[in-house]
Amino acid sequence: MRVERLAISEVLLLTPRRFADARGFVSETFHRRRLAEAGIALEFVQDNDSFSREAGTVRGLHAQSEPSVQGKLVRVVKGAIWDVAVDARHGSPTFTRHVGAELSAENWCQLWIPPGFLHGFCTLVPDTAVIYKMTAEYDPAHECGALWNDPDLAIPWPVAADRAVVSEKDRVRPPLSGCPVWFTYSAS
Repeated sequence: MRVERLAISEVLLLTPRRFADARGFVSETFHRRRLAEAGIALEFVQDNDSFSREAGTVRGLHAQSEPSVQGKLVRVVKGAIWDVAVDARHGSPTFTRHVGAELSAENWCQLWIPPGFLHGFCTLVPDTAVIYKMTAEYDPAHECGALWNDPDLAIPWPVAADRAVVSEKDRVRPPLSGCPVWFTYSAS
């Protein structure tokens, strides 16, 4: 598995190897020891599938606060997304900065979004299926999030705001500057 640190070094782009033959391919998308060697030594407790019919569907920016903070390992099994992580850890040298990567069934990349980051994505093609592994179970009492197109974050979404397919819940979230402190940076 190839591991690439992005501009925010805690966010990793992982590319599992594919072993192909005339039948198709086999790929090891999760291997606990190899992920631990890459710095992801956490236990995954829940998998989610997401399917979006339309290109330009935006999901995010989401996270969960204590005691249910989640790390996420995201991959696409059909279609393509532009996936983004926003550092929401107060006191972090990269607080409010974001990194993004294109994930697709074709490039087979995965994105590791560590605890303390907001997560969101935009579908690039219709009928896109995303799978993500999480380090904590979904806990609606600790769900949190910020406005997906917060102008202060300046995320270069690949869809215009008036053309994005967004849930009402995500459309009315506050900008990150109007949110409480959910996460605090620790250099350790």
